[in-house]
Amino acid sequence: MIIEKADRHGLARAGQVLREGGLVAFPTETVYGLGADATQGEAVASIFAAKGRPRFNPLIVHVPDVSSVERYAVMTPLAKKLAQAFWPGPLTLVLKRREGSGLSDLVSAGLDTVAIRVPGHPVAAALLAAAAVPIAAPSANRSGRVSPTRAEHVAADLGGAVDLVLDGGACTVGLESTILDCTGETVRLLRPGAVASEHIEEVTGRQVERSAGPAGAPTSPGQLASHYAPSAEVRLNVEKPLPGEALLAFGPDVPPHGGGPTINLSPEGDLHEAAAKLFASLRELDGAGVTTIAVMPIPNAGLGEAINDRLQRAAAPRS
Repeated sequence: MIIEKADRHGLARAGQVLREGGLVAFPTETVYGLGADATQGEAVASIFAAKGRPRFNPLIVHVPDVSSVERYAVMTPLAKKLAQAFWPGPLTLVLKRREGSGLSDLVSAGLDTVAIRVPGHPVAAALLAAAAVPIAAPSANRSGRVSPTRAEHVAADLGGAVDLVLDGGACTVGLESTILDCTGETVRLLRPGAVASEHIEEVTGRQVERSAGPAGAPTSPGQLASHYAPSAEVRLNVEKPLPGEALLAFGPDVPPHGGGPTINLSPEGDLHEAAAKLFASLRELDGAGVTTIAVMPIPNAGLGEAINDRLQRAAAPRS
């Protein structure tokens, strides 16, 4: 694995690696992505192999702008309104895949839709320009594990499975993008994320419908029941930690416990700070060698919906 600074030289080299069918990990505003040229089937297949990701789980395609989106997908009036409000940024839209798009079928896991977004991170934007190809990119970690928000997280998880890592520092948002189904006239939430449902409703003037989740294979990324999981067991909504447990705290009133390591996501109770620190904090507590991570209650409003979604999946029974 080669780690490059996200400067002109590093970006040029990363763009060449992608065009040649290699894998590049790179920062977005949400988490680090594991990228491949979305038009090369073998390159996309190597994403699934590197992550140990099931091939029925679709990927997100990253493109530089809205005009590029329309080359690969059909933008509905609703999708255009959301794009105008939130792109570039941490919102993914699931749209009908355009016939003859040139995208690998593996990107969509055989579906007639594609998950697509325009990232807002300057390094991601510069990489798209340098590569001049659409980039398929899930999070750059082993499938089901905690998402990476720093280059060293990628190195620890994937090692030599990645050709090059662009180090752009810590991700600013720290939670994956919100995913919306915009194939029709309704707004359906497939995965809560960095754009809160309240903001989506303000822009569209429509209530966001919640997806019950797929009964079989996922219809978008981020829908597997067990996901974002550390090695330690995760125990949620804990008022009183048990002796020896690590504690993932939130807010000013942290309960005393039996000496296990503690990280407070936000002593001030700021959900944006908590979101940005969530995955790195889970990794740090997991690295302390504890068997259980106790998590204090976190409000479910705004970004709290996405934070709680990730924690519930982290705590789900492991397959």
